[in-house]
Amino acid sequence: MEHPAPKTTATRVPAVDAALERLDLDTKTRLLAGQDLWSLPALPEIGLDSLVMSDGPVGVRGGTWSADDPALVLPSPTALAATWDPELARRAGRVLAQEAHRKGVHLLLAPTVNLHRSPLAGRHFESYSEDPLLTARIGTGYVTGLQESGVGATVKHFVANDAETERFTVDNRVDDKTLRELYLAPFEEIIRVARPWAVMSAYNAVNGSTMTEHRELQVGVLREEWGFYGVVVSDWLAARDTVRAIEGGLDVAMPGPLTVFGPALAAAVRDGRVSEAAVDTAVRHVLLLAARLGLLTGAAPDVPMDRRPAPVDGPSVAREIAARSFVLLRNEENLLPLTPPAGHVLALIGRAARDARFRGGGSATVHPAHVVSPLEGLRAALPDDVALTYAMGADPDDELDVAVEGFTLSAVLRDAHGAVLAEQPLALGRVRWMDSALPGDTDYDTLATVELIGTFTPRDSGPHHFGTSGTGDFLLTVDGTVVYDGRDPDGADPMEMLTGRPLARGTVTLEAGRTVEVSLLHRAPKVSYGHLRGVAFGLTHRDPDRDGDRLIEEAVAAARAADTAIVVVATTERVESEGFDRANLRLPGRQDELVARVAAANPRTVVVVNAGAPVEMPWRGDVAAVLLAWFPGQEGGAALADVLLGREEPGGRLPTTWPARLEDAPVTRVTPANGVLPYEEGVFIGYPAWRRLTVPPAYPFGHGLGYTTWEYLTLDIAPDHVRVRLRNTGARPGSETVQIYAEPLDTDGSRPARRLVGFATVTAPPGGTAETVIPLAARAFQTWDPARGAWTTVPGRYRLHASRTSTHDALSAPLTIPAAP
Repeated sequence: MEHPAPKTTATRVPAVDAALERLDLDTKTRLLAGQDLWSLPALPEIGLDSLVMSDGPVGVRGGTWSADDPALVLPSPTALAATWDPELARRAGRVLAQEAHRKGVHLLLAPTVNLHRSPLAGRHFESYSEDPLLTARIGTGYVTGLQESGVGATVKHFVANDAETERFTVDNRVDDKTLRELYLAPFEEIIRVARPWAVMSAYNAVNGSTMTEHRELQVGVLREEWGFYGVVVSDWLAARDTVRAIEGGLDVAMPGPLTVFGPALAAAVRDGRVSEAAVDTAVRHVLLLAARLGLLTGAAPDVPMDRRPAPVDGPSVAREIAARSFVLLRNEENLLPLTPPAGHVLALIGRAARDARFRGGGSATVHPAHVVSPLEGLRAALPDDVALTYAMGADPDDELDVAVEGFTLSAVLRDAHGAVLAEQPLALGRVRWMDSALPGDTDYDTLATVELIGTFTPRDSGPHHFGTSGTGDFLLTVDGTVVYDGRDPDGADPMEMLTGRPLARGTVTLEAGRTVEVSLLHRAPKVSYGHLRGVAFGLTHRDPDRDGDRLIEEAVAAARAADTAIVVVATTERVESEGFDRANLRLPGRQDELVARVAAANPRTVVVVNAGAPVEMPWRGDVAAVLLAWFPGQEGGAALADVLLGREEPGGRLPTTWPARLEDAPVTRVTPANGVLPYEEGVFIGYPAWRRLTVPPAYPFGHGLGYTTWEYLTLDIAPDHVRVRLRNTGARPGSETVQIYAEPLDTDGSRPARRLVGFATVTAPPGGTAETVIPLAARAFQTWDPARGAWTTVPGRYRLHASRTSTHDALSAPLTIPAAP
């Protein structure tokens, strides 16, 4: 039995019931299947408009996977979590809702609230934290911001989708206690507090049942226990069985129109394998969502236009989040913030300093109208009497990338006779079109070829590398030279149409500044994956190879000639992206060598790390400062200048533990054996697991320095809250994130030795005091009892810690939880 509908939903029930009664079986099942890649069908006969979905979580891509429809790009979810600020997450949700309204999107497929079980997880950057409470609080803020602005949130991926290897088929074996206390916990709090309008079920199985068919979790826990009243939508192509999916609690199978629902579901009802009542339940969920969004005639939306929050400046919010997320890991002799006097020379070094690494890859890909690189940000911020030099130092990426810099391209669509069907300018050298959304409303069956044609003006002389992404039959010509003419062998992975892995095809020697013509003709552009059909391929390019030794020597010379050296190191999209896990935690290329050589040449070396997940930093003790900048979004370069020059304080604290070496990490297994991945570590992931090890991490959970110092004065405790008073003992205004941990003293070792139970950020001027009251998490003193199938309070002695990090306690006090009467 489902919980009664929430009050705001119950007012729409009559309109929903009236609409449902007017639908026949075929129409109902069609509504549950989607009409294309991103939307549900409109049903004019009941006054229902089409419901449009879009990928997130850092931006709203909209209905096209194209740079021709740019979007605001916020910092990565790990960056948002590093702010430890749910209200800032709420503002992020609001600004993304603005973007959604602008693009006609009703439901954003975000946030991702899976946990950082292992640092090897390929989509680590797209989740928040290793800690369920921090994940829940940031996720709650994000969902609240979206939905109070009239856009639905989709909390994903339900559940235990914590790695990418064999993600479509892996069976994650998780004991009940671990599932409840860790992996379900963020979903539960977000659903109970923020009431999200949708949940996405994951590809993987949990304990033998594929998640799209997991009735125990999707109905028993999600709906009957937690009272979820929204829509359960599948991850794209995750639904596999008609009967098991509808009976397992799935409402919508995406993408459409040919899924396990639609005609297949109608047939299952007619032959008695599925009851029509089960279909009606799912349709009712969809119609209620549509009503909340204002898409169903006769039902008022949850948030009318005149009740939406006031508009905000998106780039300003992106810049603020980035600065607040940066984590100052090390700052010897208070080198930062920099205050360069007249005549000072700064050497900026690194490929990522010029070509910003601002977001992760995969379905999180969003194309901004502009990106501020670190080089651009510092050039704009520094006064004229301070010199800024640049050297690449090392190139972390030896693969080709989509053609952008220096290219002016258009796509030309032709039929079998060579007649032009449509032309479309391109912002970058890649196309991704579904069969129903070709440029110029071109008929998919009529399409024969697609040519990317235009010009390229190189910035460097030498042999330029050209190639393709996608699969098919290509003719690639550059400056009159045929670089490649051939067809990929049959049997190529059709998922290449989505991942777009670049393939090198040849080189052409070009002169810097001389514009040449380029053409990539695809003679068989149509691809399919299951029932999905479309066109997806691209032109790729890489600048001429440069001698690695010479690049490092140039950087060392620049550092030696400068007063301060700033090295920007980064991962690449081939390291952190969707669809695969990482093989190691090393920075790609010769970046470690670059940092070591620069640090030896200049003791005032600052290293900026662009990564969404932990990386090994063997040089960290040899440099003056280390600043973790995550994937900082489109305004990252401007925010970096703000922080380096002291206009803003780095406000971030680590949302996950950073190991010194991969082999030190407590959980490294992400590869299944015979399709099964056991979560053998149980509840011990992240900082609770590190406390059981003898080797310390490079930087603990919660770590982060500021530009001032703090003294913790008092800690007053009660069973449901604590009160902490602090003083800013430095010379600058600043902020401090107060972290509260509970440590059980009467334990047999089966429980974590400490767990985050609350947090808050305070600010104060120099010499000023601040006081904060921090509510303790509802489950602070509870564990899941598998025998009873319920939460139970564990009485006994505890110690509460007001801490700077998970390993650095400032104040502590005892607390006794009495036994239940």
